[in-house]
Amino acid sequence: MVASTGSTIRSVSAGSLRQAGYLILRHLLALSLIAAITFVFFRLIPVNATTVGFFYLVAILVIATVGGLIEATVSSITAMLCFNFFFLPPVGTFTIADPQNWVALFAFLTTALTASQLSDRLKRQRREALDRQHEMERLYALSRAILLTDTTQPTAMQIANQIAKAFECPAVALYDRKTSEVYLADRDAFPNINAINSKLRESAIQSSVFKDGDEILITPIRLGGEPIGSMALTHTFLSDAALQSLLNLVAVGLEKARAQEEVNRAQVARQSEELKSTLLDALAHEFKTPLTSIKAVTTDLLSNPEESLSQEQRGLVAIADEGADRLDRLVTEAIQLARIEGGKFQLNRGVHFPSSLLSAALRQTKSLTDGRDLKVQVEDNLPLVFVDAELIVLMLAHLIDNAVKYSRPGSPILIGARADGKAVTIYVADQGPGISEDEQTRIFDKFYRGRNGQHLKGTGMGLAIAREIMRAHGEEIWVKSSPDQGSEFSFSLPVAPVEVAE
Repeated sequence: MVASTGSTIRSVSAGSLRQAGYLILRHLLALSLIAAITFVFFRLIPVNATTVGFFYLVAILVIATVGGLIEATVSSITAMLCFNFFFLPPVGTFTIADPQNWVALFAFLTTALTASQLSDRLKRQRREALDRQHEMERLYALSRAILLTDTTQPTAMQIANQIAKAFECPAVALYDRKTSEVYLADRDAFPNINAINSKLRESAIQSSVFKDGDEILITPIRLGGEPIGSMALTHTFLSDAALQSLLNLVAVGLEKARAQEEVNRAQVARQSEELKSTLLDALAHEFKTPLTSIKAVTTDLLSNPEESLSQEQRGLVAIADEGADRLDRLVTEAIQLARIEGGKFQLNRGVHFPSSLLSAALRQTKSLTDGRDLKVQVEDNLPLVFVDAELIVLMLAHLIDNAVKYSRPGSPILIGARADGKAVTIYVADQGPGISEDEQTRIFDKFYRGRNGQHLKGTGMGLAIAREIMRAHGEEIWVKSSPDQGSEFSFSLPVAPVEVAE
């Protein structure tokens, strides 16, 4: 540790000596130029005092441009003294005989100093402009690198490496608040990595800036005013505007990576859902062929005279026939759901009367509703709706079948339609056991059957199909229910636009 400290002190001392030597050399060169002008015009080329003053001014401007303000100021004072001593009478003394020469001398000094300051200011502005240009070039290179990041590698790690490369930082650390990970471009460049990690997390949480002199800068990364991470830089000299632009680029890069990750997850999920739907559709079709054969056999046996089968055999065949019907319904609904979820269907929209949709659904479910008390309430003068009639009738059939299954024997089932603003609301209500509040959010899930329906025959896909049909139309289906108060399923249908209805 002592040897290391001694080496550091020697290195600093050597650097200071080199800088002091360079400064002394610049002053000597500036004074040498003033001395050369004085010698030439005093010894070799006699000219008037005005000409000498002009050359002094030109020399001072050159010194201010090449060197700096300090060299130009020292040269201005030296030139004034030389001008007074060698060229203003009485020559060889620092006194001035003519009072007008005092004015000329001070005017010369003022002009020299003003010209030096202006020249130095222009020089600084030019240097700052070049620095801003280099910063913009580096920011542009960094933005290109962020756009071309490799999605197979951690984006934050790539950004940290690109910042270190573009801005020539010895070390860069990037903290991603979402993953709680710290990514380092050069681990060994930080004197105390554990302290840096702690400061990075603190900066991201508290949205605060930490500085360790000119050595390390730790600043939060914000997006939309909220900190999403933080960054540590070593030995970097960026303007405030460039630093803010850098932080914005990093924020955009991190957000781009997150958005891409979400897109990839959504794409994988969609592909998985499409594959699942395709497999389900294929399996369901494979079930159709043996089911058709079984149904044909059971129907043929049950249609024969009673003498061909004993009573026990007829009962067994009837059970098989009923099971075939149930399995056929299950397969049909599975095919419907697979096609809807897999996006393999297109809406065939048309203009329809709401009453005609209800009538078609009631005809389709006539065998289920025979002997039940159905009450149909349709408001007069309902507007036309713009829907896929086949899918809406299928959906209504599922809702009516659901109401028949869950309603108490002898209780009425209410089916109706009413105008509701720019839509027509159709509802199916029963007086069954109702649905608890915690179950109402789950009944539209596939294969879910409520606690009150565990003993009933069904597939658990009817309400899921109904929801998907409504989503395809851009509408929603909902339920109102309370335990022992029955349930009412409602959905809205879009009113046909005037130009379509006509």
